[in-house]
Amino acid sequence: MPHDVVVVGSLGADYVTRTPRFPRPGETVFGHSLTVGFGGKGANQCLQTAKLGASTAIVCKLGEDTVGDDYILELQRASIDVSHVARTSMAQTGIANVVVNENGENCIIIVPGANRLITVEDVDAASDVIKTAKVLVCQNEISFEATKAALILARKNGVGMFDMFHCLALNKAEVLTGIEVREVTDAATAAKALLTKGCREVVITLGAKGVVRLDADSVAAGSDYEWVETQKVTAVDTTGAGDSFIGALAFYLSCLPSLSMKEKLRRSCVVATQSVLKPGAWGSLPAKHELPSQLFDA
Repeated sequence: MPHDVVVVGSLGADYVTRTPRFPRPGETVFGHSLTVGFGGKGANQCLQTAKLGASTAIVCKLGEDTVGDDYILELQRASIDVSHVARTSMAQTGIANVVVNENGENCIIIVPGANRLITVEDVDAASDVIKTAKVLVCQNEISFEATKAALILARKNGVGMFDMFHCLALNKAEVLTGIEVREVTDAATAAKALLTKGCREVVITLGAKGVVRLDADSVAAGSDYEWVETQKVTAVDTTGAGDSFIGALAFYLSCLPSLSMKEKLRRSCVVATQSVLKPGAWGSLPAKHELPSQLFDA
């Protein structure tokens, strides 16, 4: 049976340390808790999409270790299709070391592990689920070759594609354009620069400041960018908020396609805002029953 959303990407274990503030270079600070959970951008995005009600599958690679064993069971509990989760003895399951300060801000070090061993052959083996999906989601945490193969397969089969070049966090937009993104107008300038590089549509996330969207057709017609603001809240933990947004947007693109793009972005911001009110990434992603019913109206 075709899936609404297929994610080709990364997953791993999250080791989350909480501390009053981030250490300066060379400094040691005391933390007050350590939790171990599930994460990785690909898995987070896939889980968020599934928790909103979409049929999902993930194409990824785990190590042949106990972390990988536990991960398979967790994905199955979330009703995510794991038929194309490969295993390898050549690397451990990926991990992320996450440090969260008292303001809910985070910094993260990723050890990709088995994620870096996803090959074009792995993608080809999953071609049956990719080419029949409504939406394909990719990130930039596996090899470029494997990501490219998935995107080409999706394009050839008319699958909606949603990858890092369509939706960018402000730091990635800065890397790709050389433009420092701090304000909404900066994001609009960066989006225009990305359109000149061949993108047809760009969404740049700005954290608490919302998202900016611009597409080539609007520019050609003389229209300006769209800015979607977010609700102001006191964040407990921002880890996974961007993944929540992308997972929600994939849900709306696949399951409620008749909504305007601006409305899809607005609703995705609402979902992502809810995710920062709980600690962690995996456990903070809101489910359909935890959200206002109006978010699911066509």
